[in-house]
Amino acid sequence: MARRSRHRLLLLLLRYLVVALGYHKAYGFSAPKDHQVVTAIEYQEVILACKYPKKTISSRLEWKKLGRSVSFVYYQQALQGDFKDRAEMIDFSIRIKNVTRTDAGKYRCEVSAPSEQGQNLEEDTVTLEVLVAPAVPSCEVPNSALSGTVVELRCQDKEGNPAPEYTWFKDGVPLSENPKLGSQSTNSSYTMNTKSGTLQFNTVSKLDSGEYSCEARNSVGHRRCPGKRMQVDDLNISGIIAAVVVVALVISVCGLGVCYAQRKGYFSKETSFQKSSSASKATTMSENDFKHTKSFII
Repeated sequence: MARRSRHRLLLLLLRYLVVALGYHKAYGFSAPKDHQVVTAIEYQEVILACKYPKKTISSRLEWKKLGRSVSFVYYQQALQGDFKDRAEMIDFSIRIKNVTRTDAGKYRCEVSAPSEQGQNLEEDTVTLEVLVAPAVPSCEVPNSALSGTVVELRCQDKEGNPAPEYTWFKDGVPLSENPKLGSQSTNSSYTMNTKSGTLQFNTVSKLDSGEYSCEARNSVGHRRCPGKRMQVDDLNISGIIAAVVVVALVISVCGLGVCYAQRKGYFSKETSFQKSSSASKATTMSENDFKHTKSFII
C-alpha cells in the first residue's frame, strides 16, 4: 500500500509540473536569470549589464530602479532623470559615467519581444554596490588629564563604505594594536579598538602626553584628522595638603578670636550700648510727644 501511495504522489507531482510549464509557455514568461552584483568605486564608471540574447527591432527595453518606490531609469527609448547627463546605453546595458553613492541599489531590466507563443518577457536583476572612501574622521582628544585616571579618545567616520578601520597615531607614530609590542617609552595600559575607533588608557600616565591623530582606512582610501595635544599631569598631593592646612588654620584663628571677644565681653558691651541708645531714643520721643500735646491743649 505504501509503495502505491508513493507512486500516486509522484504522478501527481509530475502532472503539476507539466501544467505549470504549459502555463509558463502560454503566457510567454521566462524565469529570471542569475542575480548579478556589481561593485563600483564612487565617481568612477560602471556598466549595468542586461544579459539578453540579442537585440531585435521589435524588442522593447525598460530599466527600473527598485526600492520603496519603483522609478524608471530607461523608458520609451530614453534615459530618465539625472541619468540623461551621466549615462549612456550600450545595447541593453547602461554605462554610468560618474557613479555616486545614491546610485547604490537594485535594478531590473525588462525586455519584451514577440514570439510564436505571444509576447515574450525577459527579466534580469542587478545589484549595484558603491564603494566610498572615508571622509576626515571626527576625533575627540582631551586637552588635559590627571595621571592614574581612565581616559578615552574617540574617532569616527560616517561616510566610508565598507566601514573603515581606525588607527591612532602619537606624535606621528602609529600605535600598535597590541600595546606590549609598542615602544618602551609608551604606556602599555591602553586598549585600541580598530572597529569602533576608541583608544582607552586604563591608567593614563605622563608618558602618554603628546599629539594624537586618528586615521580611517578602507579598501577605497584613507583620511586622517588633524593632531590634537593631550597633556597628562600628576596629581599635586602636597599642594592639596598645604591648601587644606591653610584653610584649617584660618578657621581655627577665627574661632579663637570669637572666643576671646566673648570672654572680654565685647559682645555684651555692644549689646548694652545698643539697649541704652534705644532707651534714650524712646525717652526723647516721649518728651517730644508730651510737648506736642501740651501746645495743642493751650
